[in-house]
Amino acid sequence: MKMVMEGEASQNAGHMLMDSLETALAACARGERAGLRHIYETEAPRLLAVAERILRRRELAEEAVQDGFIQIWSRADQYEPGRGSARGWIYAVVRNRSLNMLRDGRREDLVSDDRMEALQDGGQLEELLASWHRLDRDSRLRECLAQLDEIRRRSILMAYVCGYTHGEIAGRLKLPLGTAKSWIRRGLSALRECMA
Repeated sequence: MKMVMEGEASQNAGHMLMDSLETALAACARGERAGLRHIYETEAPRLLAVAERILRRRELAEEAVQDGFIQIWSRADQYEPGRGSARGWIYAVVRNRSLNMLRDGRREDLVSDDRMEALQDGGQLEELLASWHRLDRDSRLRECLAQLDEIRRRSILMAYVCGYTHGEIAGRLKLPLGTAKSWIRRGLSALRECMA
């Protein structure tokens, strides 16, 4: 019984030491799980809310927070108190992970039904065509774009003129996401070669 009480007292003392996020990060850097537990218990709900605001889907937000906690655990030694608050550093890790998920193409699942209908009904086709026709007829860019087939040219213009995501382009052109990404990547590569 005495050992159980001592263990509880030791655990409570550990929690008392974890009274700040800075202390918790330092504990993580030393490999002490109590530090990560403290950060999770005090910040996880708010971190999830931040990730969900960015990703707009609960399951993706949960994944971003989980990945964020793995990064917090493995990179806690990189936190420098003189450069900002521990809370700011922790939130930046989760926010950056969420933003990276958007950039990595998981955003295609986030296109709302209304937005997808607008993309498919050709509502911005005029903007796309107008941007193509506004290019100077003698410009090197127009010449290089003209060498691309219609669908690759359109996908590049959609991405860089209209600001569509890869997922939105795939939906608009009724293509698999990987195909849309590949066409844009190859089209840009051909443009670079042509412009050089």
